[in-house]
Amino acid sequence: MTIVYAWRAGFDSGALDALHAVGFGHAPGGIDWLSRVEKHSLGWVCAHRRDTLVGFVNVAWDGGTHAFLLDTVVAPDVRGQGVGTRLVQAAADGARAAGCGWLHVDYEPHLTAFYQEACGFAPTAAGLVALEKGRDKHATDR
Repeated sequence: MTIVYAWRAGFDSGALDALHAVGFGHAPGGIDWLSRVEKHSLGWVCAHRRDTLVGFVNVAWDGGTHAFLLDTVVAPDVRGQGVGTRLVQAAADGARAAGCGWLHVDYEPHLTAFYQEACGFAPTAAGLVALEKGRDKHATDR
């Protein structure tokens, strides 16, 4: 299985919407992902197997030295094969090349081994405020 990783690669918004829904356990939302990331992100990394999107990570930033990983997702049929780790490595490379000095990520406790051991993130203290009623402290952007 050959998977190609590409920084700021083109992708089909419907394919990412479906992958995001499967990865985060919600119904597809009809989001125009390509327009969203082109408008708001430093970059993103797509993982394609042939013409199929099998992984994605968004790299937001503050316009300066801090970049942030969002929406890291891997298709169920390729999980456990290093796809997520390679997505994060490519995102770090893209952020570094853009002049960023820091790459941040927030994650739920069950992802600690992935982000800290597989990807090399150091644990830090962080805070979170739910801005919408009904969101709990572990809610994700759905």
